[in-house]
Amino acid sequence: MMGPAHSLSGAAAWLGVGAATAAAGHAMPWPVLVVGALICAGAALAPDLDHKAATISRAFGPVSRALCEIVDKLSFAVYKATRKPGDKRRTGGHRTLTHTWVWAVLIGGGASALAVTGGRWAVLAILFVHLVLAVEGLLWRAARVSSDVLVWLLGATSAWILAGVLDKPGNGSDWLFTAPGQEYLWLGLPIVLGALVHDIGDSLTVSGCPILWPIPIGNRRWYPIGPPKALRFRAGSWVELKVLMPVFMLLGGVGGASALNVF
Repeated sequence: MMGPAHSLSGAAAWLGVGAATAAAGHAMPWPVLVVGALICAGAALAPDLDHKAATISRAFGPVSRALCEIVDKLSFAVYKATRKPGDKRRTGGHRTLTHTWVWAVLIGGGASALAVTGGRWAVLAILFVHLVLAVEGLLWRAARVSSDVLVWLLGATSAWILAGVLDKPGNGSDWLFTAPGQEYLWLGLPIVLGALVHDIGDSLTVSGCPILWPIPIGNRRWYPIGPPKALRFRAGSWVELKVLMPVFMLLGGVGGASALNVF
């Protein structure tokens, strides 16, 4: 799928989690719902860091472009080292390592560890990166005609304000993990969810997605999971733009309203 659909699906997924927790009697504080949805929307773009034309690869200028080169080479190296006889030969790392559940868990776990050990500036950095990506994904038309600096300023300002809101008692810095020193440990959860939602979205396209790596399926370790080929679509097709994106917006709206006990 394309960037806007990925971001919408990520936001909708976290709002759905908010609705589920509210239904279970453990409603999220509203700042956790909002910040989590934005982080998840940004994280839903992150697996494409292995592709030089992806939104995330250009979102932070030369820094993200250089990181894209590294991730692509790392992904390709892991693919070559772990492929089985049934896996195709390929020349790049796109839709390999970063499109697996292992990567999602590692990135989310790393973000949680960084948030807990790195203090406020680490939290601000995590929020900044994902808020910039959320702007790029959810407001992609506006972001494309704006300068990168304006998007970065919006991300930095939003990160500072939202961190200040979360820090207030009862607003969610210690949501789910309440022991002393565990503030913001939950930040990894929307990151894991966003990456997995990205992978599920890509599995619906014609190429499928090797979400289950390194679990072997038959004589393949990088098996492209997906529905029957007749039900798949091409990225950017009318199915994605005219059907899935409106569905994601509707589900996100319903999920958010349920999470906030609007109905």
